[in-house]
Amino acid sequence: MDKSTDIRIVEAVLEYKPVPFRSPLKFGGRVVEQTETIEVRVTVETRDGLMADGFGSMPLGNVWAWPSKELTDEQTAKVIRQFAEEVVQLGNRYPEYGHPIDLTFHLSAEYHHLGQTLPGRLGLPEPMPDLAQLVAASPFDAALHDAYGRVHDMNCFRMLSDEFMTYDLSEYLDEQFEGEFLDQYTLEQPKDRLPIYHLVGAADPLTDGDIEKRLDDGLPETLSEWIKADGLTHLKIKLAGDNADWDLERVLIVDRIASETQQERGVSDWHYSLDFNEKCETVEYVLDFLNRLKEQNAPAFDRIQYIEQPTHRDLEANPQNKMHEAAKIKPVVIDESLIDYDSLLMARELGYSGVALKACKGQTDSLLLAAAAQKFDMFLCVQDLTCPGFSFLQSASLAAHIPAVAAIEGNGRQYCPAANKSWTKRFPGMFDITDGTVHTGSLDGIGLGF
Repeated sequence: MDKSTDIRIVEAVLEYKPVPFRSPLKFGGRVVEQTETIEVRVTVETRDGLMADGFGSMPLGNVWAWPSKELTDEQTAKVIRQFAEEVVQLGNRYPEYGHPIDLTFHLSAEYHHLGQTLPGRLGLPEPMPDLAQLVAASPFDAALHDAYGRVHDMNCFRMLSDEFMTYDLSEYLDEQFEGEFLDQYTLEQPKDRLPIYHLVGAADPLTDGDIEKRLDDGLPETLSEWIKADGLTHLKIKLAGDNADWDLERVLIVDRIASETQQERGVSDWHYSLDFNEKCETVEYVLDFLNRLKEQNAPAFDRIQYIEQPTHRDLEANPQNKMHEAAKIKPVVIDESLIDYDSLLMARELGYSGVALKACKGQTDSLLLAAAAQKFDMFLCVQDLTCPGFSFLQSASLAAHIPAVAAIEGNGRQYCPAANKSWTKRFPGMFDITDGTVHTGSLDGIGLGF
């Protein structure tokens, strides 16, 4: 059963890089003004002694992945850092050869116990959520896939067939996938380009009147300026979820500005996604919102491409939050609750009709869940964690290699553009947006594609 292409981990090392924000990002009632990336380098070796390094990077993401009522942001960030370091230590102690999917699958069996015990070792009273565990482990996972491709001088998305993988998908999912491999659900060549979803944050200025003092740093500041500068056709609108009048007014204002600006540009087709950040108490909030929007502005309603998870992320504790009626109107995608295959199955039972993939949940899990979502004919999108530089390229490469994904979110260029500078020279079409798209066709190199 062994493959000659299998690898083992020789060494993994980790460091952090601060990421200052250009402007605050407000979501779910919280504001982020700075972050840091977890950066992991993994050295791997093949059975015949070839060696190569791979790299992975991801924002810490604690405000999103662990919105605790008991712990401060500083405390949750401390646990995520320590968890990431202990994942690297697990990797350094793991002696087996295998495909990156298998190596990650086996190592991740330790994550739940680690997430339960680590906070206590640090003197903190709350266990670590599964979502935060995935975020902390994701740079290591990405580096492993990257190294696998580099040691074989291949793009790792071309190494997902039975030629390279020992087990079919039933090993990781269930018997429905017997005899199937990931190459059936991925593209060997990336799509040439993908539309980019631009984030309209809850605190972002929409007009000149919303700006107290301009940054004057050469980048757009109002929504109209962004649309014109980047040629945008896809807008993700952050909403409150607990203030229906404000939410409705926000979408109406965004649509008015977008309509005026797109008319100036001669553009007649553009799209919205709506993100209530899990703040809706029930699905009735969403249904009422959609009905009111359709009554007041039918074209704006028609432009909604999908809705992100509107209610609480704890699906087991809130089984009454069923999405069947909302999903009849627009695709409703599972996001924060999506942590593994079981959660995907539960989300389907609760009426969710789509899946939001995120590179911050791991390259391995993203590939497996993308396969499952396609098998079940679910709507697919790839979301962001305000990923700068390498982490955005990884997210874009994932989106470009999954057939059903039609657009990608990427807001690092809005909130932390300084972290993109060194990458912009190498991949200008990925960071200098002029036609509303990212030029993902350039992500066809070895490793993760860049």
